[in-house]
Amino acid sequence: MLSITLICVGRMRESHYISAFAEYEKRLKPYCRFEVAELAESRLPQNPSKAEIEAGLCKEAAEIERNIPSGAYVIALCIEGKQLGSGEFAELMRKCASEGKSRLCLIIGSSFGLDTCIKKRADLCLSMSEMTFPHHLARVMLAEQIYRGIMINENCKYHK
Repeated sequence: MLSITLICVGRMRESHYISAFAEYEKRLKPYCRFEVAELAESRLPQNPSKAEIEAGLCKEAAEIERNIPSGAYVIALCIEGKQLGSGEFAELMRKCASEGKSRLCLIIGSSFGLDTCIKKRADLCLSMSEMTFPHHLARVMLAEQIYRGIMINENCKYHK
C-alpha cells in the first residue's frame, strides 16, 4: 500500500479549509496510508528583510528534513516547479509504486516558500500553477489531486 506524507509549514485555522481537507483525507484512507505533518512557520517581523526571510526558511528546512520519511520520493511544491496534468501526476504515483518507491512525501512551504536546500533535495519540484494560492487552499487542492490520481490509477469514475 502506498504511503503518502504531506509536510505543511503553517497551521490551518479556517474551518472551511479544515473541513474540505478532512473530506479528502477521509477519502484517501482506504487507498493509502496518508499522514500530515503540520510544522510551525518561522516567526518573522512585519516587514522582514531578505536575510530574516532566508534565516526563517533555513530554520523551517531543518524541521522539514526531520519529517521526511526515509526512502521517500520527495516532491517539493514551488511556483518554479514542473506543472503536471492530473493524468501525469497519477502516472508519477503509479510509477513510484511500481519501482519500489512506496513512500511519497509532498512538501508545501510557508508563505515565503521553501529553502533552496529542500528544492535541491527533492526528486521533483512541482508547481500547481503559475497563479498564487493561499497555502491552506493549496493543501486542499493537493489532497484532491492525490485522491484524483489514485482514482485514475484504480480506473474509477471520479476522474472525467
